[in-house]
Amino acid sequence: MLTSAEYADIVNRALTHIDIPDYLPGLYDPIRYTLASGGKRLRPVLLLAAGEAFGGELSDCLWPAVGVEIFHNFTLVHDDVMDNADMRRGKPTVKAKWDVNTAILSGDAMVSMAFKAAAGCPPMFLPEVIDRFSMMTMTVYHGQQIDADFETADAVTFGQYLQMIMGKTSALIAYPCALGALIAGASPQDVEAMFNFGNNLGIAFQMQDDHLDVYGDPATFGKNIGGDILNNKKTWLRIMAHDRCPAELAKAEAIADPAEKIAAVTAIFDSLGLRDEGERIIGRYTADAISCLDDATLTPAAKAWFIDFANTLLHREK
Repeated sequence: MLTSAEYADIVNRALTHIDIPDYLPGLYDPIRYTLASGGKRLRPVLLLAAGEAFGGELSDCLWPAVGVEIFHNFTLVHDDVMDNADMRRGKPTVKAKWDVNTAILSGDAMVSMAFKAAAGCPPMFLPEVIDRFSMMTMTVYHGQQIDADFETADAVTFGQYLQMIMGKTSALIAYPCALGALIAGASPQDVEAMFNFGNNLGIAFQMQDDHLDVYGDPATFGKNIGGDILNNKKTWLRIMAHDRCPAELAKAEAIADPAEKIAAVTAIFDSLGLRDEGERIIGRYTADAISCLDDATLTPAAKAWFIDFANTLLHREK
C-alpha cells in the first residue's frame, strides 16, 4: 500500500484534470479556487486505500474518490454560508471572497460534478456505487439539517449531537471506506466492517474538530479560534457545559464583546475539565474504530495502515 501522502498526490493530480469550463467565471472560478485551496484529501485517501487493501485497482477507485472530494468541498462551501464563516484553511471562504449567492450556485454545480466523477467507476459497480454515493449525500444533508435545528433548540443531548455528526461528518468518512472495499470486490461483511471503521473514526474526527475550534492554534488550524463559541454552536463542549452549569454558561454567552465571550466560555470549559474529558472520549471512539478492523479480512500490513491513519488523525493539529 502507498502512504497517505502518495494517495493524496494521486487525487491532487486527478483534480487538475477535471474538465472545468473556461466560460462563466462567476460560476466556475469559485470551484477552481475551492478545489485548489488545499486540504489533506483524507476522504479520497481512505477510499483509495480501502480499494487497494482488498486487492482492487487504484484506477478503478480513482474517480469515485475524486467525486467524494468534490462533494466534501461542496459541503464546506455551503457550510461556510450557513455558519457565516469568513476563513477556511487559512484563506477567505467563497462566501467572503465572492458572495453568498455565488457560494450557493457554485456549490450546487459541485454536487453535479461529484456525481459525474463517481460514475467513473467500473460499469459493473456503477448502480451500487451511485446508490451508496446518493445515500452518503442524503445522510450529510440530514446531519446538516439536524445541526441547523440545533440553532433554535434550548437544549441538545449528547445523543442528539452524535446523531448529527454521524450524518454531517461520519458519512463522508464511512462511505468512502465502504466504497473502496466495494469497488475492490470485497465481501458484504468486509464492506460493512470498513463502513463501521469510518463511522467511529468520523465521530472522533468531528469531536476533535470541535476541540480544536476552542483549543487549537489558528496558525495551523486554518480557521479563527472560537467561532463555534461566538455562534453558540451545540458542540459536545457546549452540551456538557450546559448540562452542568447552565446559568453560568448563559451569562458568559450573553457577553457582547467577541473576545471576552470566547474567553469567558472557554474558562467555563476549563473549569469543568472538558478538555481532558473530551480527549478521553475522542480516544475511545478512535479505539472503537480500530476494533472494527478485526471484522475485516485485511492483511496485517493493510490493517496496520488503517490503524496508523486513525492514530495520526487523532493527534492532528488541523
